[in-house]
Amino acid sequence: MTFVITDVPDKQRFEARDEQGELAGLVTYQISGTIIAYTHTEVEPRYEGHGLGSQLARAVMDDARDKGRTVVPICPFISGWLETHHDYDAILARQGRRIK
Repeated sequence: MTFVITDVPDKQRFEARDEQGELAGLVTYQISGTIIAYTHTEVEPRYEGHGLGSQLARAVMDDARDKGRTVVPICPFISGWLETHHDYDAILARQGRRIK
C-alpha cells in the first residue's frame, strides 16, 4: 500500500494519506526554535499492519534531520521505534549526566 506523507504546519502534524487521499495516519508535534517534540502517532485501524507507523516515524525523523532540528520523542511509538533505528541518535535530545 502506498502512502503520501506531508507536513501540515498549520495543524502541527504530519499526515499520511492513501491513494484516494483519505487520512490514514498522523504524527503530531510541537516546535520551539530548532527543537521538535513528536507527541503522538496515530494510524487508522484499517491501515494497521501495513507498516504505516514505521513509514511515518522515518518520514518525521528524516524531516527533522534535514532541517537541522533536535528531536524530543515524547510519543511512545516514536520512542520505541528509535530504540532500533540508531541512525537518528545524533539528533535526539539527551538527558544530562549527573555529577557524583
